[in-house]
Amino acid sequence: MNMHESTDANSRAVELNCSFGHLPLKTPLLAASGCFAYAEPFAQFVDLRLLGGISTKGISPLPRHGNPLPRICETASGMLNSIGLENVGVDAFLRDKLPLLRELGVSVWVNFFGTDFETYIECARALGGADGIDVLEMNISCPNIKKGGIEFGTVPEVAHRLTRACVDVTDTPIVVKLSPNAGDIVGMAAAVKEAGACGVSLINTITGMAIDVRRRRPRIATTYGGLSGPAIKPIGLRMVHQVARALPGFPICGMGGILSGEDALEYLMAGAHCVQVGTACFAEPGAIVRITEELRGLMGELNIATVADAIGCLEALPPEVEYRAPR
Repeated sequence: MNMHESTDANSRAVELNCSFGHLPLKTPLLAASGCFAYAEPFAQFVDLRLLGGISTKGISPLPRHGNPLPRICETASGMLNSIGLENVGVDAFLRDKLPLLRELGVSVWVNFFGTDFETYIECARALGGADGIDVLEMNISCPNIKKGGIEFGTVPEVAHRLTRACVDVTDTPIVVKLSPNAGDIVGMAAAVKEAGACGVSLINTITGMAIDVRRRRPRIATTYGGLSGPAIKPIGLRMVHQVARALPGFPICGMGGILSGEDALEYLMAGAHCVQVGTACFAEPGAIVRITEELRGLMGELNIATVADAIGCLEALPPEVEYRAPR
């Protein structure tokens, strides 16, 4: 057997079935919220049944029209968006969007949000009663309109109370999507874990801006937006690693700048139990399937037989070769 045949054999032996806590997944790669709509537009480009799962656009109790145009622009190694959480609302989602998702045979994560405690609880209660939803992914990067626009995702005590309130009204597992704008990401993860969350998603977009110097205007109508794409991968990896070290065994869904199988494996090695691919899907609708096969091939090449073997396998540098700041 030559080297090529050996590598192919190793790849075929790789097992991508895995779990996120008690939730089984066909593969560790899911479509990220906000980047895959409600899945149906992508059906003409990719076999959706090959995905590990799909996280939907964020759902709120009532429909939202979103922000004015322009609300998206390309940046160096990434993208800024300020969509404004446009969505069809709970009732239309359950009636028109969930049936397709339910039929795909993949894990269905429904991202949801509110503008105050009451609307978060209302949304969790309504969605949690529906068949075919595996996870409610609670986006706490939203401004609390009753507290002057402060994000729910920046104060651990507030995140704890909000998570507990939503966990109490549904039997569907809740994963909390954390904001990288929090000063203490480990403290935030610990707070929602204590409140009953079954895991966390890391990370949401990072606040940024871009300027059109010829028109002397911001490139998006709201001035600031969320930065995603390869530019934020080092930050996402760092935060996943910090939370994984501080809360061993607590399920983490990693995301931020995943374009290849190697990117996905980096997140798994840092401690993520699964990953979401988002911005890459804008340029390449079938990116998740390609990345899945690249991950399989790379794991075979590195003799990593299962996803569980990859999770958190990062080895620390020995003291004699640790980085030293230049004098």
